[in-house]
Amino acid sequence: MNIVVNESLKAYIDPLTPDEHDALERSLLSEGCRDALVLWGDMLVDGHNRYGICQKHGLPFQTVQNTRFQSIDDVHLWMIDQHLGRRSVSDFQRGVLALRKKDILSERTRTPAPPAPEADAAAAPAPAASSSGVSFLPPPPALTSREAIAKAARLSSSQVVMIEKIQKQAAPEVVEAVRAGTISINAAAAVASLPAEEQVAAAAAGKDELKQAAKRVREAAKRKPREDSAEGGGDEPVSIEALQQRVAELTAENEALRRQVAELQARAA
Repeated sequence: MNIVVNESLKAYIDPLTPDEHDALERSLLSEGCRDALVLWGDMLVDGHNRYGICQKHGLPFQTVQNTRFQSIDDVHLWMIDQHLGRRSVSDFQRGVLALRKKDILSERTRTPAPPAPEADAAAAPAPAASSSGVSFLPPPPALTSREAIAKAARLSSSQVVMIEKIQKQAAPEVVEAVRAGTISINAAAAVASLPAEEQVAAAAAGKDELKQAAKRVREAAKRKPREDSAEGGGDEPVSIEALQQRVAELTAENEALRRQVAELQARAA
């Protein structure tokens, strides 16, 4: 069977750590590939790590067709839902996935999906390419509010606001730092307020400098209202986005303080 690995799908696949990959490899070598790989025609949709290991060692595997996919967007939505349901996915990555899901569903409501071109015929469902078939539920309605996005990602609305800011304003180095867990979502959103060159420099300096940069941004934001008032500039309009970001940062700070208080009380008990 000729299985196609679509490069665009890798954005929806969390890479395994070396230890996780080794553990999966040992499991497949000792027990075989028990779970079927999910295909859409010849395209591999789920089971990329297992497929790679099976190919490496010549291990047999089973496949199953998803008979509900009508377009590559259906594939993307299904993969997003699979990852949103996994506990191992970080808060930041869940937020990114939920926002991507919102974009796909919003675009779908605006533009009807065109028929698949002949060049994509290999991606159409093909029962002969699998050992069995399976149907999956269609995707949910569009995510029309920030609250709906937060619920889908199991996050707070304030976290969604900060993740949106990181996506729009953060330098790639800062995005990689929050993705790797080097800094928090809250800190990354603060650093994203800085000019790009300052963000890159802070990321290059490491975790401590990123935290200090975030601290400087927060302290500057706290001083600004007082300075504006003293200079008589308090009547200048403030953008809704700026207010939302400030509310998100304060909410995140309050949540962090509540967690710290709870930890201190638990230790004292």
